[in-house]
Amino acid sequence: MTVLAQGRLSVEIAPLLKTKIPGPRSLELLETQNRYETSSRSYTSFFNFAVDYGKGSTIVDVDGNTFIDWFGGVSVMNLGHGHPAVVNALRSQLEKITHITEIPTEARIGYLKTLNSVLPGKMRDNSKVLMTVTGADACEAAVSLARYVSKKQTIIAFTGSYHGIAGGIVGATSNYHYRDYAGYPAQNYVYAPYPYPYRFRRSSEGEDISKEVIAGIREMITDPDSGVPPVGGIIVEPIQGEGGYIVPPDDFLPMLREVCDEFSIPLIVDEVQSGIGRTGKLWATEHQGVTPDIMCISKSIGGGIPISSVVYRKEYDNLPKAFHLGTYRGNPLGLAAGKVILDIVKEEQFLERVRSKGRYLMKRFEEIKNRSKVIGEVRGKGYMIANEIVSDKQKKTPGTELAGKVRERMFRNGVLMHTCGHYGNVMRFMAPLTIEDDLLDKGLSIFEESVREAEAGL
Repeated sequence: MTVLAQGRLSVEIAPLLKTKIPGPRSLELLETQNRYETSSRSYTSFFNFAVDYGKGSTIVDVDGNTFIDWFGGVSVMNLGHGHPAVVNALRSQLEKITHITEIPTEARIGYLKTLNSVLPGKMRDNSKVLMTVTGADACEAAVSLARYVSKKQTIIAFTGSYHGIAGGIVGATSNYHYRDYAGYPAQNYVYAPYPYPYRFRRSSEGEDISKEVIAGIREMITDPDSGVPPVGGIIVEPIQGEGGYIVPPDDFLPMLREVCDEFSIPLIVDEVQSGIGRTGKLWATEHQGVTPDIMCISKSIGGGIPISSVVYRKEYDNLPKAFHLGTYRGNPLGLAAGKVILDIVKEEQFLERVRSKGRYLMKRFEEIKNRSKVIGEVRGKGYMIANEIVSDKQKKTPGTELAGKVRERMFRNGVLMHTCGHYGNVMRFMAPLTIEDDLLDKGLSIFEESVREAEAGL
């Protein structure tokens, strides 16, 4: 059933603000949270309200204020809040069993069969699935798998990368602050520059930046004096998420695939944020027809239930028992939701709507950029769209503080939109893929108004 056939999923009127934000009841709950919960929280510092419920692409707080959700729980709610098919699948599974480790259930087998049927390229009918819990857990297991099959420890990651911050996988996440917090060194990880067209420093004018990046990687692999030990895997996001919704040139992933094939290096593709229809294809790698050796899946696959999976080539399946452990791997609730979500998102009519509405959004954001002094670039695919905020368009000076002001003004006016990027200066659109047209247009108007208000202070 398509989003169009289901009728309206969201609250009818949004945004609708009845109180000052945060309202009195939200303030009360926030104060209680502050009393008992860690000070390390970040989201409540800019989305300072308390939620009552979510419906489709809207969120209602405890004071009765209704917000348009362009945040989606950090790209988790691709089908929105309380999607009827997902709720029904969860309710049905709740009545059966909510936890069992590794033992087959109908939910587990249904998920495995459905996932296999939609895998990209040569992965279909030629892969195995390892159940994990979170995106970080999936990436950690994927790296362990690459090291195990290659018998080499060094992993190439990329600048701007984010693959999680729990345990050893924090080494694959490029921001060194997370390693400082975790107390982990970047052991056995090296970083290549990600081809970031807006900010890439070319060695010569007109140079293909993918070729420059690949040449650097090739040198890492082949030059015995490069300082890089033998490479056991390369982990990459097909479109960078936390790094700034960076869309690499079309030739980058195919060239990276060629290098991995040439040197028999496992290619790990992290589809945690870019997968499950976010870019208008079920998997972002499908835009370039690239097949990973190992693929990480999480976030929206569980519809809000924490599950993740690693899919890998059958040839890699000579693994010892208990290769990667975790009590909650393959939770039946998440697997039941995952099957239903894949069944909906895989439909071409659903994906075509994401692509066509994505083109519409890109056009509208471009028009806003052309009227703005502070939007340096608009980029993206499908519903994975970035507006990079700068304080000087010519110099491309990162507008970190400006982006924070835009986010704050949007929130006060009833739209949740979050930042990302190397400098925290990128406004990213990651609304549910089921969002209604009127919520797109209202959100765009509030976005432009918030940008105008922020730049007025320059």
